[in-house]
Amino acid sequence: MLNPEKPRLPHALIVAVQLDGVSDTEFNSSLGELAELAKTLGLEVVGQFTQKRASFDSTAYIGVGKREEIRNFLEGQQGIQPKKDASDRLLPADPHALNDAVEFILVDHEISPSQALNLENEVGCTVMDRTVVILEIFHRNASSHAARIQVEIARLTYMAPRLREAAKREGPSGRQRSGTGGRGSGQSRSEMDSRKVRDRIAELQKEIDAMEAGRETQRAQRQGQTALAQVALVGYTNAGKSTLMRALTGKDVLVANKLFATLDTKVRTLYPESVPKVLVSDTVGFIKNLPHGLVNSFKSTLDEALNASLLLHVIDAGDPGFEAQLEVTDKVLAEIGADTVPRIRVFNKIDYLADAAAQAERTAALHTNYPGCIVLSAQREDDIKNLHQTIVQFFQKDLIESEIFLPWSAQELRGEIFASCDVIEERADATGAFFRLRATPGMVAKLSKLASDARYAH
Repeated sequence: MLNPEKPRLPHALIVAVQLDGVSDTEFNSSLGELAELAKTLGLEVVGQFTQKRASFDSTAYIGVGKREEIRNFLEGQQGIQPKKDASDRLLPADPHALNDAVEFILVDHEISPSQALNLENEVGCTVMDRTVVILEIFHRNASSHAARIQVEIARLTYMAPRLREAAKREGPSGRQRSGTGGRGSGQSRSEMDSRKVRDRIAELQKEIDAMEAGRETQRAQRQGQTALAQVALVGYTNAGKSTLMRALTGKDVLVANKLFATLDTKVRTLYPESVPKVLVSDTVGFIKNLPHGLVNSFKSTLDEALNASLLLHVIDAGDPGFEAQLEVTDKVLAEIGADTVPRIRVFNKIDYLADAAAQAERTAALHTNYPGCIVLSAQREDDIKNLHQTIVQFFQKDLIESEIFLPWSAQELRGEIFASCDVIEERADATGAFFRLRATPGMVAKLSKLASDARYAH
């Protein structure tokens, strides 16, 4: 029996300008990232057009000649990477490679509303700049109510200046009559839409503020449980944070080889459990040129990093552009004020390199360039055990040793002692049990007070 045909994905072209000062490595990395974003969005990239310029074309982002090439390509519906001769002219289409029409042009920068509209008019395809692509991915993948609201705020914020541009283009002909006898300045449809957008953003922001107040209460309750410590996984999108979290917590979390698989913060307990008990949170991934509105909208999810006692900065060791990705994460952490939180750089996916020799060479270089880092594969059990031990040691360095007496009348506290403390020794006499233990100063104080209250109560 024949397999059913794979459904056709919408086709897209990538269009990009390489500005002066942007290296080929950085430029190609950005193009590859946009192609991955397109894949996450469910598009098939069938070609790309690039151009080196000192600045973007003010009319339609890319130069006139290159726009003509794109038009010729689209009219031929070649559907593959365009080929050129030595004179940089497009070669005739291969009749065996003809495919369905391209529907989308993906621009590897954020462009103005007028540039997007002019480019659309010239090439006859829907134009989506990098910001729109990212916003659409967030819109489709957000699962919680909070994430959906944050995405809507970001999308509306992006739309607002575009509506103002539309209002300018309408001019006087777009004015609606108002006032007595039809006199008065009136408002255009776009102006009214702009006002509705502003009102909707304000309404959604009130919801976010209310939810933030609830989260603050939850955080205060968590912090009140002094035996708990918090670790946040941060890093570039698709660096393997969710895979690492699943390995560290033994819990099922979404793991997908695509950008922005995680949009909602997940919090799990480190497993096997330790003293003190450690909470591990997975956060939304960072990306180059992340729309500023999304940084602001998702600050509440990134606050897990701000409130953590330790950050695990997860980096894809197998990605040739990891240094630029590392810098992006550092920059965003600084923007939200989390750059002062203690951090361990965790270079993941070392097993993606071709062979053992390449892995050993990269590992040695990473340890030299980033002292104190950890190089691992989330797929290797021994590597996860070592990381688990590192996390536990970080939080145990502040434990203090103490002795607590528990009268026989208060033995219900035994469970909490063993759950939240490292019990070194237990001995008993006729009046009760003595526990020599290690715990956080806060937990020692809490247990000492409970034991004292129980002793005097009886």
